Amino acid sequence: MKKILIYNTLKGKKEEFVPATPPRVSMYVCGVTVYDYCHIGHGRAYTVFDTIRRFLEYTGYNVIYIQNFTDIDDKIIKRAKELQSQWQEISTKFIDEYFVDMDSLNIQRATSYPKATEHIEDMIAMITTLVNKHYAYEIEGSVYFSVRSFPEYGKLSGRNLEDMQAGARVEVDTRKQHPMDFALWKKAADDEPGWASPWGKGRPGWHIECSAMSIKYLGPTFDIHGGGADLIFPHHENEIAQTEACSGKPFARYWVHNGFVNINKEKMSKSLGNFFTIREVLNDYKPEELRLFYLMTHYRKPINYSIEYLDDAKKALERLYNALYLKGTSPKGNNELTTIEKSFDEAMSDDFNTAQALGVLFELAKYINKALDTDAQLLLKKLGNILGILYQAKEENGILEKDIHILIEERNAARKNKNFARADEIRIALEKQGIILEDTPQGVRWKKK
Repeated sequence: MKKILIYNTLKGKKEEFVPATPPRVSMYVCGVTVYDYCHIGHGRAYTVFDTIRRFLEYTGYNVIYIQNFTDIDDKIIKRAKELQSQWQEISTKFIDEYFVDMDSLNIQRATSYPKATEHIEDMIAMITTLVNKHYAYEIEGSVYFSVRSFPEYGKLSGRNLEDMQAGARVEVDTRKQHPMDFALWKKAADDEPGWASPWGKGRPGWHIECSAMSIKYLGPTFDIHGGGADLIFPHHENEIAQTEACSGKPFARYWVHNGFVNINKEKMSKSLGNFFTIREVLNDYKPEELRLFYLMTHYRKPINYSIEYLDDAKKALERLYNALYLKGTSPKGNNELTTIEKSFDEAMSDDFNTAQALGVLFELAKYINKALDTDAQLLLKKLGNILGILYQAKEENGILEKDIHILIEERNAARKNKNFARADEIRIALEKQGIILEDTPQGVRWKKK
């Protein structure tokens, strides 16, 4: 296996990556709370960890990738009330919408997507253990973790308990033993969803969900825990405290966090009115252009979202595709490609430096433009795949071959449902783009006009 360096937030430095049981790599990435469409910050996070996974698999590791859905939460309940809907309908809808967005960005599906509501019993068992071990206490149907009971609290974020401020999801409750004690179990109001527990009807706190699900699928200690930098405190700090207190073992061995997305050099937020969903961006740019935009900055650095930078990504992607589909001649059989691939590997092995790796791809494209080397084009395709780009087929008359087949399937479904008007619309639209459909006993065939 290649030597790979990863910046470990827990240690505050780069460390050589040595999985516990190679070639297996266990990775857990915090998923979305499903009450709204995904924003471009989500897009960056999941592009980052998809790319990390792709590179680890390219180097020979077998990655077990778990990503949860928080499908019960105060925000979901609030949204359901606003829309006069059931909370289950909200969570189901936005889980489906999540996959639409992430599939468009060419993000590979996780090994498993556990939902919080599917693991309530696991959470109750974990909370019970924490109560029995005197790390947690009950207040009138709610259960809180005692941060003072865990001496290492603050080791991930580097904060002292005395100086900490309550996080966005830490509720103020004067009955708590310490202001920073956080909810493991929340008592449910009469009009709120809840599950039976030893402490009465309630629902799990946000932090216990990820601990219980990661342990369930990966065990008490696993290799990589990932998420956005905004999760370091309080979410990941609290995960460490409750999980290690429960199991008595180290939790994740490497903590990996991606940087923020800024909008025109200001942090993205709804209150500033500079909040963009992935859908809004994809109205004007192709998904692959957005993915390349994310990769042009090292994952740990903040990324500045602007039209100018997206346009740069669009031009850069066009340069790579032009080289990829330039009419090549024959392999040159020289050692230059070996050197280029080695440079790519070195960039990615140094804390997944996609910005530097893309620089290698542009050098390769420049070489292709001069040498017309078909082997170089194959290498460009291979390295692009590791970054999740350059996957589009060559266009036929301005339309991608895979899109032709998608439209044919849609036309077949329309005809089956006797929606002949839609079937004709598709046929005419393709014909305008120079693609002729022929209905045969063996099925639909297409050819260029």
